[in-house]
Amino acid sequence: MTLKFLAPYWGYEHLSPNEFINMVVQAGYHGIELYLPPGDENKRIDFFNAVNEQKQRDPDFIWVLQHITPYQQEDFEEYIKKDLQNLHLLISCRPDFINAHTGKDFFSFAENCRIIHEYEKLSFTERIDILHETHRGTFSFHLATLVHYLDEFPDLKLTADFSHFCVVSESMLEGQEKGINKIIPNVKHLHARVGFSQSPQVNHPFAQEWSSHLEKYLQWWNRILSHQISIGNFFFTITPEFGPFPYMPVEPFTQKPLASQWQVNLDMKHYLQTHLKKSE
Repeated sequence: MTLKFLAPYWGYEHLSPNEFINMVVQAGYHGIELYLPPGDENKRIDFFNAVNEQKQRDPDFIWVLQHITPYQQEDFEEYIKKDLQNLHLLISCRPDFINAHTGKDFFSFAENCRIIHEYEKLSFTERIDILHETHRGTFSFHLATLVHYLDEFPDLKLTADFSHFCVVSESMLEGQEKGINKIIPNVKHLHARVGFSQSPQVNHPFAQEWSSHLEKYLQWWNRILSHQISIGNFFFTITPEFGPFPYMPVEPFTQKPLASQWQVNLDMKHYLQTHLKKSE
C-alpha cells in the first residue's frame, strides 16, 4: 500500500500559495488539501497557477479542493443553485478530487438525496471524483443516519472523519459496529484527526491521557486500509487534519494554542507512516 499524505491549508491561510506549497514539500508531504471560499477568484487563480508550477516539478503532486457552501437564510432551491455554481468553479480547476461538505443536517432526506444525485451526475460527466466528508452539519453528520443514504447510493465515495461521529453521538461509537462496517467499503480518503465524545479534536493526540483514543482511531483507520488492500487498491490519500482554534484548545485570556498545529499534523504523518497497515 502506497500512502500519500496531504497537508491542510486550514490554519495557514495567511501564507501565499507558493509559500504554503514550498513549506509542505519541504516537510515531505505529497500534496495539499484546501478550502477556497466562494467569491475569492484571485485566490483560486493563484492556487491554480502555483499548483501547476509544482506539478511541472513533480507530476505526482496531489491537490484536493474542499467544497463548502455556507447557508445564508435562503430556500432550498436558491441554496442548491448557488451550491452547484460553486462546485462547477472547483471542477474547472481540475483538482485530483473534490472533498465535499454535502447538504445540510436540517435538510430533508429527499433534499439531501437530490443534492447527492446532482453531485454524482457531475462526477460522472466531468470525470472527477467527488467525495462526501462525514462531517457535522452535513447529510453525513451521524453514523446511524448515514447508512440510509448508502442504501440509496451504494457506490457513494466518502472521506472518513470519525471525530464528528464521536461528538454527535457523545461516545467512541460503542455499539455502532454495524454502521462502521457498512461505511468502510465506501471510504476513499481519510482525515486523520483524533477527537472524543465532547470535541472533534483532543489537545494533543500523543499525550498519555489520550492513548486509548488514539488506539481506537488507529484501529478504525487500519480497517479502512485493510479493506482497500483486500479489493486490490494499493494507493490511498490521508490528510492529517488537526486544526487551529476553535478546534485547537487555547489558554484562557492569552488565547495561546496548547500545541503547535503544524507540528501535531507532522507528527501524525510520521506516526501513521509507521503504524498503518501497508499489506495484509
